[in-house]
Amino acid sequence: MTVRRLPLVLAHAAAALLAAGCLAGTLWHGLEEPSVALAFGVLVTVGELSRWSDGGEREPAPLGAAGALSYALLGQNAGQPTHHGVPQVVTVVLAAALAGCVPHVARGRGSTADHLTRRLLTAGFAAVCFQPVYDHGRLHGWGGPVYALLVVALLVLTTLCDAVLAAALAHSRTGWPFGPLLRDELRARLGIDSAVCATGAVMSLAVGVVGLWALPVFSLPLLLTQLSYRRYAAVRTTYRQTIASLARATEIAGYTPPGHARRVAALSRAVGRELGLPEPELTVLEYAALMHDIGQLSLVDPVPAGATAALPAEEQRRIALLGGAVVRQTGVDAAVAVVVERQADPYREQPVSARIVRAVNAYEEMAREEDGPGGPLSALERLRLGCARDYQPEVVESLARVLRHRGGAGVHPGGVLRGSSGQGPW
Repeated sequence: MTVRRLPLVLAHAAAALLAAGCLAGTLWHGLEEPSVALAFGVLVTVGELSRWSDGGEREPAPLGAAGALSYALLGQNAGQPTHHGVPQVVTVVLAAALAGCVPHVARGRGSTADHLTRRLLTAGFAAVCFQPVYDHGRLHGWGGPVYALLVVALLVLTTLCDAVLAAALAHSRTGWPFGPLLRDELRARLGIDSAVCATGAVMSLAVGVVGLWALPVFSLPLLLTQLSYRRYAAVRTTYRQTIASLARATEIAGYTPPGHARRVAALSRAVGRELGLPEPELTVLEYAALMHDIGQLSLVDPVPAGATAALPAEEQRRIALLGGAVVRQTGVDAAVAVVVERQADPYREQPVSARIVRAVNAYEEMAREEDGPGGPLSALERLRLGCARDYQPEVVESLARVLRHRGGAGVHPGGVLRGSSGQGPW
């Protein structure tokens, strides 16, 4: 086991131990307020059943998260104190989450292990912070506004801890820098996760006043919010597919090899992740990499194999400017056009995204030119030799690390990683 995988193993082990201990405690002592446990269990199950894994959101099951957090912070039911405690909270959330994950596991969608780990640890953390204090009567004399502020503060703290946990799990699985991952997670909390916190707090407080009827009433706004996010995700997916279709125009016309733009885009995004670019810049980088060759459509005679990296600097710049003009006419974000236009400039004058596209495109073309298993290594060395003028050294070394993490020395022209052990001069 590598050091990078240690947080992943520890998180899964902690979730497993927490689940086993709480389940044993609940079975030993029995359920308190079974009707309340059933109502929240059904709510979490419905939330997990309605989750999605293709929208790119950090919280794919907002209703399930809100239900689990509100149960963890529940102190009263229709004015009567509850006594369910931490073990029962974790047990109910575990059973409901497992029931809701069954269809997703059957379809092979999403990372269920990480999802369950985060759900259990966050619910357990919130319950540990609230339930023992409430059970000992230390909150009974608190007024309404103060009590509500305490619930909101615990939810915010739990959300921050979940962001750290999500970033640590992603870092362990991908090897991407932890800092940018945490920054993206915290930024994502301003989206639908804010609605999760608000709904969890309102549910907990409302059930304490009016009883379990508050659950379906306050679940509806979050369900509508989730539906809006799913529609937004569908629009975003369609937008990306449109850009990918435009990028294929050069392949269909015979100007570039099949799959070239897709490979450059995937590798550019990975290099951007390695360099710590935030999510919005990664999206711009990916779109620009997909459309980086679209200026070749203006050429009367195609460049052999679409290898623009071997052209004179002035010709590269002309093609890049024409490509930026085409991108602007398609209505794509202007930031994408800027990257396409600047990819042929001296690297010291380029934005970071343009430096990445230029280096990755040149690597892909050079690796395709070289025949044999040593081609990717040779291409990487040629990039290093060009670092004095054409390519930023940090980008080239980041590319080398990405290729090493992928387990190979380079990319085969057909899109399949190739290389032996992944060992090399880098």
